[in-house]
This record gives sequence, C-alpha cells and structure tokens, in this order.
Amino acid sequence: MSPEKMVLMANQIAAFFDTQPGSSAEKIAAHMRDYWEPRMRSQLTDYLQSGGAGLKPSVQEAARLL
Repeated sequence: MSPEKMVLMANQIAAFFDTQPGSSAEKIAAHMRDYWEPRMRSQLTDYLQSGGAGLKPSVQEAARLL
C-alpha cells in the first residue's frame, strides 16, 4: 500500500477513536490488530521509525503499542 494511503487510513481510524472516552491509542492499536493484516501493521511501524510524517500523535502512540 502506498504510504500516503496508509497514513490516510490510520488517521481516519484515529479521527474516530480520538472522539471516544478512554485511551484512543490503545483502541487504535486494538483495531489495527483486529482488522489490519500483519504486513500493514509492519509497514506502519516501519514508517513511524522513518519519521512518521503526517501521522496523528494518537496513531504514532498506537503504532508503538503494536
């Protein structure tokens, strides 16, 4: 998947969970564990390690929890 699409998808997930009570990072990470295949999760963590440009802070925190 292109990095741009991955960032868009991750930020859309965050936009939802950031409005919910509780730790959005934990909920984002749980969603990604349940619905993203391992390659997508790996791509996200690699992207974060290379700077994570454009990722919302809650996505960055969630990626660290994966």
